[in-house]
Amino acid sequence: MVTEKIGVVGAGIVGLAVARELAASRGAEVTVLDKENRVGAHQTSHNSGVVHAGIYYPPGSLKARLCREGVALLKDYCAHHGLPYDEVGKLVVASTQAERPRLAALAERARANGVPGITELDALALREIEPHAVGVGAVHSPHTAITDFGEVARRLALDVAELGGSVRLAHPVRAIRESARGVEVLAARRRLVFDRLVVCAGLGSDAVARMAGSPGEVRIVPFRGEFYALDGAAKDLVRGLIYPVPDPRYPFLGVHLTKQVDGEVLVGPNAVLGLAYEGYTRWNIRNSWQILTWPGTLRMARRHWRTGLREIHGSLVKSAYVRATRRYVPELTASDLRRAEGGVRAQAVARDGGLLDDFAVDVHGKVVLVRNAPSPAATSSLAIAKHIAGIVPAPVR
Repeated sequence: MVTEKIGVVGAGIVGLAVARELAASRGAEVTVLDKENRVGAHQTSHNSGVVHAGIYYPPGSLKARLCREGVALLKDYCAHHGLPYDEVGKLVVASTQAERPRLAALAERARANGVPGITELDALALREIEPHAVGVGAVHSPHTAITDFGEVARRLALDVAELGGSVRLAHPVRAIRESARGVEVLAARRRLVFDRLVVCAGLGSDAVARMAGSPGEVRIVPFRGEFYALDGAAKDLVRGLIYPVPDPRYPFLGVHLTKQVDGEVLVGPNAVLGLAYEGYTRWNIRNSWQILTWPGTLRMARRHWRTGLREIHGSLVKSAYVRATRRYVPELTASDLRRAEGGVRAQAVARDGGLLDDFAVDVHGKVVLVRNAPSPAATSSLAIAKHIAGIVPAPVR
């Protein structure tokens, strides 16, 4: 019997989870390719480490289903491998009476998604959970957790190796071609042939999709997220996770306070349109041209320019960022916040300027393309892997 050979582009948490699942469930010989010299170099290791419980997502959506499945799988996985997993709980806080209807709707959505332990709290009760937080009401999710997704990714890479696969770092994919032999991939200076190829390239999804001959009708538009961290005794003002009531028009959750597994507390992120796919501290002329000439980018900007200006203002003026934070923890001052490492989120945007919210996967010949895998992709990674394994066509022998 000939062993099935599957390539996976992308050594982030989703790509590694997919590789592990295909090796374990199908007995495939799996090769993961990534241009970086370490696993989880981008979105996997540049996030707030929250294991989302499934509060936000429309019932029946792929996000809602895979998030709930993913939480259970991730919790068990972390326990089995001794990885950090701490159910610190989350408060979603309404700061004004005008936000109360959205808060109530959020609680109903969470219950519809099967999120356990959801309770609605008044102004007094929320302070029993977070003594230094203020608001007119809150939704409490006691089982929302935190972990270190970078550590999870490194463990998944070990799993792939133990299952007979390989993770080839510093192997940028330069060309893809389907042929009678399968899918031929030029990565670094190697020419590899696979029966099937799965693309989980995150911020590089567009480039790899073009190589595969399927650019599609959405494009990745990067949003830079900037974080602060609390200094000194200010860290003691936050026990778990404190979030604002999200605006349903956007897939971003707003500036929030997030305890980390190492005891640090992050504040943020905001969401500023990026001008480079990996633009943590820089912009890239070629990337900027690709981003700005996609018709959806300008249509999105015209639709959401007020929000965009507010995010840019918060990025440039620290006092604006502090004011957003003090709505929920008023004891904080500017001196309590120091700059922390930021991240870049890959957000799929349609030609009409719409922000694609749900996970999106499609098949192009022998290539499976993950078009959109935003938050809660890290939380859902093990469930996403099972979903994708069911999509990857079996080879014809």
